[in-house]
Amino acid sequence: MTIWNLGSINADLFYDLPRLPRPGETIACDRLTKGLGGKGANMSVAAARAGARVCHIGAVGPDGAWAMERLLEYGVDTRHIARVGAATGHALILLDADGENSIVIFAGANRALSDEMIGAPLSEADAGDLLVMQNETSHQAYAAELGSKLGLRVAYAAAPFDAAAVTQLLPFVDLLFMNEVEAAQLKEATGKWPEELGVADVIVTLGARGCRWYGPEGVEEFGAPKVTAVDTTGAGDTFTGYVLAGLDRGMEMADAIGQATRAAALMVTRHGTADVIPDLKEVRAFRA
Repeated sequence: MTIWNLGSINADLFYDLPRLPRPGETIACDRLTKGLGGKGANMSVAAARAGARVCHIGAVGPDGAWAMERLLEYGVDTRHIARVGAATGHALILLDADGENSIVIFAGANRALSDEMIGAPLSEADAGDLLVMQNETSHQAYAAELGSKLGLRVAYAAAPFDAAAVTQLLPFVDLLFMNEVEAAQLKEATGKWPEELGVADVIVTLGARGCRWYGPEGVEEFGAPKVTAVDTTGAGDTFTGYVLAGLDRGMEMADAIGQATRAAALMVTRHGTADVIPDLKEVRAFRA
């Protein structure tokens, strides 16, 4: 089977700070690093490193060849990444000494996708394949509806959160990922708790406390390994990619979540995003 990821591709610029600045405040940066990121790219790399076949659907600008090369190096199929005139997306990530962050995103090429750039790759998908998307590209609703019609299992990570976008996609989604803040925002927008959304499987991540799975048999809680976090950026994307890869490889949901939770815990002990996502061998060997 294949995981098709309609996802963002960014250059991540990390600014290490003693603490996050207050409004109107200027703080000197201790270190600047650049890496591959974007929620989409992170998920593709995570799923590929977890052993899945991943085809990425996205776009980069004239300055984006390095990002495509990096994705290919990590095992992601890049044939369906378009080259467009807009600059490659990027993110400015302010990271404090405790591993917390504030992020500013420039969408760039990620918002230059057309229906054709999405529809053509999905025409190659087989029924039963997985389609995943986030809110950092354009035309998610089109992709979700088309994927559903083609018999794909549609997964959606509702971030960055946009209530209108989420409610538009819900009729076509089989697996929904949210953190607890996003779940509260969706409850405020729709009046519905996760188990009332009409989605077969909803996973709400709880940070260091693990996650909660709302499935056909009810609600199940999963704890997280206790680690010392140095950078939480990309942990949720790592979790999502690992869950999808586990399901694609035939694992039961509970087992896929357990493995993904270990991958996310290992991820937060590292500085960076896509470039430092652990592979399956590392996750299996990891003991907190």
